[in-house]
Amino acid sequence: MKTINIYTDGACSGNQSKKNIGGWGAILEYKNHIKEIFGGEINTTNNRMEMTALLSALQELKQTNLSIKVFSDSSYLVDCINNQWYVNWMNNDWARGKKGSSVKNIDLWKKLITYFDSHVFHFHRIKGHVDLKSQKVDLLGIYSKFNEWNGALFSYEDFLYITKMNIRADALANFGIIQAKGDLDATAQEANQSNPEGD
Repeated sequence: MKTINIYTDGACSGNQSKKNIGGWGAILEYKNHIKEIFGGEINTTNNRMEMTALLSALQELKQTNLSIKVFSDSSYLVDCINNQWYVNWMNNDWARGKKGSSVKNIDLWKKLITYFDSHVFHFHRIKGHVDLKSQKVDLLGIYSKFNEWNGALFSYEDFLYITKMNIRADALANFGIIQAKGDLDATAQEANQSNPEGD
């Protein structure tokens, strides 16, 4: 079975506001082959961007029956899968508890679940926004937390590499924000040109 590593990140500028702009980034890795993808949306949330990053990466796969290791700094995404919260949500007709409120991002969760029968998944949580170059950062402490989240599956060198890839995925997500902002500005400019008086 082929193993694919997927590193994902999502970001949102102005989260919770009506004019927010989100971005997502993902890196697919198979042996020495790496593919980077990114994009962005307006009027979204950080959690939607985290999920969109993973879904966009999965859409790039041309084969089934793969072993997929997902590395994400989103506790929302990783904890839901590893703790199988989505199973309870499905059993409760996508509500939190029997009389709870509707689960957010149902559309994305339903899309993600469709991939579970096609591949074998392993979700791993990592700490985001780690500055590997700063001497003030307690990398050994972060590595200890990484092991607490994931078990002692990875060496310290693996941890450093995974963190480096997460930093790159974060940069791609920010490229997505820039791209989406450019599209939004271009749309606004076209609207102003077609209606210069603002009527």
